[in-house]
Amino acid sequence: MPDATTDLARASDSASHRYDAIIIGAGIAGMYQLYRLRQLGLSICVFETGSGVGGTWYWNRYPGARFDSESYTYGFSFSDELLQEWNWSEHFAAHPETLQYLNYVANKFDLRRDIQFNSRVDTATFDDTDMHWDVKLDTGERFAARFLITAIGPLSADTLPRLPGVESFRGQSFHTYRWPHEPVDFAGKRVAVIGTGATGVQVIQTIAHQVSQLTVFQRTPNWCTPLNNRPITDDEQRKIKSSYPELFERLRQTPGCYIHDADPRGTFEVTQEEREAFWEQRYGEPGFGIWQANFRDMLTDPKANALFSDFIARKIRQRVQDSVVAEMLIPKCHGFGTRRVPQETGYYEAFNLPHVKLVDLKATPIERITETGIRTSDAEYDFDMIIYATGFDAITGAFDRIDFRGTGGQRLKDKWADGPKTYLGLQSAGFPNMLTIVGPHNASTRCNIPRCIEQNVDWVTGLIRHASDRGYTRFEPTPSAEADWTRHIDELADGLLYAKIDSWATGINTNVEGKTVRRILQYQGGAPAYRARCDAVASEGYAGMDLR
Repeated sequence: MPDATTDLARASDSASHRYDAIIIGAGIAGMYQLYRLRQLGLSICVFETGSGVGGTWYWNRYPGARFDSESYTYGFSFSDELLQEWNWSEHFAAHPETLQYLNYVANKFDLRRDIQFNSRVDTATFDDTDMHWDVKLDTGERFAARFLITAIGPLSADTLPRLPGVESFRGQSFHTYRWPHEPVDFAGKRVAVIGTGATGVQVIQTIAHQVSQLTVFQRTPNWCTPLNNRPITDDEQRKIKSSYPELFERLRQTPGCYIHDADPRGTFEVTQEEREAFWEQRYGEPGFGIWQANFRDMLTDPKANALFSDFIARKIRQRVQDSVVAEMLIPKCHGFGTRRVPQETGYYEAFNLPHVKLVDLKATPIERITETGIRTSDAEYDFDMIIYATGFDAITGAFDRIDFRGTGGQRLKDKWADGPKTYLGLQSAGFPNMLTIVGPHNASTRCNIPRCIEQNVDWVTGLIRHASDRGYTRFEPTPSAEADWTRHIDELADGLLYAKIDSWATGINTNVEGKTVRRILQYQGGAPAYRARCDAVASEGYAGMDLR
């Protein structure tokens, strides 16, 4: 295999550290990519902003953070020894256990020796002459590499609401993504939570019984369903470990790489009694079965979706004692499953507590954050703590926060200003030797994410092996292949109810200036079809790509 480090000898003297590959991010994707590139004998450096591994699970330490896909379907699958060594304690593990697991993986495979922590990438510029990437950290330190791989995550660019006075509040305040590493004491505190997405739901249900007063500021309610979590028994543990090959093969076959697959029947192909019984069964089962294993037309037929949305609305009314509050918690602007469904444990019951108040921001919007709390259009509230569960500039936001510059100095942010343009969701024309794991237009952003991460990483590793074995030093998609794939992304979303809804999955985020135009950011054909397309490209000698 050619020595890419030697090839970089002509790289700019200002880049004193040279590698074959640079990986940005040491979460699940970055860790596995590091492991796989080591097998090729490459020199690698991983830059991680945090002080430890884990990515999402390093940063999201907020109360109640846990899996919404089954623990044993989430961990790495590449090592049978690892699978047999690790015991998950719950069907849906909480944050501390997940972070412990990822540190265990880092230790087992000695990953940290190639990771530089507390290192934020500021710019990455492709050198057309020497065909390498010049990467600069925010400290000014510079590095060079033939290959640049982003493993920056789809939900890592956290956003605060665009409200006056955010910096003026004198109490404690946290964005859930930036939760402190030390314990936070809620006892006797008057607490505000802004946001009722998946993160807000987990926080609210967890701290409701700990605080003296909880006020929830809700802009858009979400359809939430029971997680139905419980510990994994010893007998279940043995069965899980003995059936991992079959389990992972099943996950390869389902659209979202969950253990759940859509029911083959249509909503109106059964009687009303059969429908209700089926939905009651799904409501009582653990995890995403109610979303991923519902009737096959639930996410395409507006009438079918409305019928099931009404079923969940009835459940909310049964669980929330105050009828006015119950109606506030029932979404009116989107149907069930057209956004990612938050999984909950006692979330709706939290609003039955006398010290918990729900504020509808559509009716009474926040005017400003004050020194002592929050002022809405009709009231002023004093708090000891404000928790911002206000989400992310999703999928493309983390790319926007690094100045990527390709051939001729083209900025990736400018190229993607009207929506991302990619090939397979893994590359973009004009940015040679750059691979975007879990990037826009990729199946990973609508998936049990580690399963799709492994597919992404294995494909990227195969491409780099192919290029190295044949002496190629530069590769990128052709403009026509990129245009075809980008058009394919839009075509796949046509007819899906989700594509008509404002959400982070369709590029809408009012907390970010300019993110108010709907864009299709995800591959909607399902993981098996995506994998088949990627495999076909590889088997055809990486069709659609210019390799030199």
